Amino acid sequence: MTITETLDLAACHALRRTVFMDEQGISEADEFDDLDPVAVHLLATVDGRAMGTARLLTDGTTGKIGRVCVLPEARGTGLGAALIRAGIAHFAARGGIDTVKLSAQVHALGFYEKLGFTPYGPDYLDADIPHRDMKLTLPAQG
Repeated sequence: MTITETLDLAACHALRRTVFMDEQGISEADEFDDLDPVAVHLLATVDGRAMGTARLLTDGTTGKIGRVCVLPEARGTGLGAALIRAGIAHFAARGGIDTVKLSAQVHALGFYEKLGFTPYGPDYLDADIPHRDMKLTLPAQG
């Protein structure tokens, strides 16, 4: 398994289309937005095949991990956790980021809690799927 930053938006979009649109029924209008061109995209490959992706955005001292998806055949292999760890490492290495946030589908809260994230605020619907915000405080740099 390899995780790299990529400029290959087509590969990331294909994964997101398969997982979010085909599998979960999210509309294209909800899935693709004007933040893709300004985001950092992570691409996870296994034996040269794209299997997962995540999108990283920065807002001041906050990093946001979003659009995390893994193809069904790669779930349960640690690939999703590796994507999240790579996102956290990206923000830690960047400097100036003290918090990493994400919007988790409610069924995945436990997955993110095992990676150090804490839920906060109420549940809400995003694309008709229950979500909850989560955050992780990065260690102070110095």
